[in-house]
Amino acid sequence: MSTFADVRRLAWDTETTGPNPLQDRIVTAAIVVRGGGRDDRVFSWLINPGIPIPAEATEVHKVTDAMAQADGQDPKTALDEIATNLARAIAWGMPIVAFNQSFDWSILHHDLVRNGLPTVEERVGLAPLPLIDPHVIDRQCVERLRGKGMRKLKPTAERYGVQLTDWHTAEADALAALLIAEAQFERYPQLADMGPVQLFAAQRAWRAEQQASLQEYLRKSDPEASCDLEWPLIPAQCEAGDAS
Repeated sequence: MSTFADVRRLAWDTETTGPNPLQDRIVTAAIVVRGGGRDDRVFSWLINPGIPIPAEATEVHKVTDAMAQADGQDPKTALDEIATNLARAIAWGMPIVAFNQSFDWSILHHDLVRNGLPTVEERVGLAPLPLIDPHVIDRQCVERLRGKGMRKLKPTAERYGVQLTDWHTAEADALAALLIAEAQFERYPQLADMGPVQLFAAQRAWRAEQQASLQEYLRKSDPEASCDLEWPLIPAQCEAGDAS
């Protein structure tokens, strides 16, 4: 029986103009493919988002307006390539890993719609997808942590023994997510006992429970606080919520 460590698997990440997956745009993206007895492969994109990149976003991913305008691909071309690669991997049954998958999945979805392109779901169908979210899994399997921000990518990676030097590039963050997932499947054997359909349903339920609990906590100080409960896609009619 194949384990997660044996199969060919894909991880991906985006860096964007901001934290709102409904309104912001993708600036860089990367796909990392490894395992299955074959060489690792890395695909990356620099995109001209067509809108100004805020200074706060540039501070994180280091891409300026000048860089995006000079060297960035047309968004329609790049987004179609990203979606095509994800759809092919899904059709081949490859696990698709992203840390806080609902953010990347949603911003790509809405960016594709904005550019008149078919979404990944439209390319592969609406059946349960082989998606894996190490962020959701960590929140489910490790219920309590001390310290602010301990659920973010870098501290999560460190807790699973993953060490990288080049953070906040799409390539590094995708690889970190994949290495975290590998460690989780080794540490939590119950994950390997689930098939893709069962794991997809479990993560969707876990995410809803986690966000509902977070929303209840936040409303103790802010009665209007709202957290997105949907996974992996945040619908367009909803306001963007917590992306921690």
